[in-house]
Amino acid sequence: MKKTALITGANKGIGFEIGRQLGRKGWRVLLGIRNTLNGRDAEEKLQSLGIDAVFVKVDVADPDSIINAAEILAADGTRIDVLINNAAILEDRGTTINTPRGLLEKTLMTNTSGPFNVILAFLPLLGNGSRIINISSGLGVTADMKDYAAAYSISKAALNAVTKQFAAALAGREISVNAVCPGWVKTSMGGAGATRSVEKGAETPVWLATEADSSLTGKFFRDKKEIPF
Repeated sequence: MKKTALITGANKGIGFEIGRQLGRKGWRVLLGIRNTLNGRDAEEKLQSLGIDAVFVKVDVADPDSIINAAEILAADGTRIDVLINNAAILEDRGTTINTPRGLLEKTLMTNTSGPFNVILAFLPLLGNGSRIINISSGLGVTADMKDYAAAYSISKAALNAVTKQFAAALAGREISVNAVCPGWVKTSMGGAGATRSVEKGAETPVWLATEADSSLTGKFFRDKKEIPF
């Protein structure tokens, strides 16, 4: 039976590439995207490659949008094997004391509260043995934090905490919950100077979704290897 993955922020970059790679493996991919035009475009691009791709309108910064999307999929009888929280924003690249007013709250809403709320809303669609993957960042490792991109770094550190919390909460259902640092990837967020391709950035999330031992949970990975939180 064909497996299904829901990927948020899947209209471009790492999220889109994860969808492409999973689709090439015969998966059905649900593209969680907030903008309808972008969502239809991503859907059509993957479908043109012969991939079973479906646009799902969801804005992870809007709790009502998340609940609505989950209810629509539940009404269709959709079951999700892998949930990938990829949607994120990076709007601060300066020093901590120069962080714009309100940006921390905005960033936490998308990068931390968003994945938290997505997991809660879509949990009824995940069966025992399903997998949850949170796309985090090395900037969220507290031991390595520098005076840079404070709102983003804090939000990713908090996302790592979300990962640990849900890993413990869902252990009884054998639902694995892990975080991934994709590295510095050439995307609209990473910029042209980044050292990694989107293909490489998607490699470890796809591995966690398809090949990694299902007993791995509550961990943080880069290049298929566990790294410290």
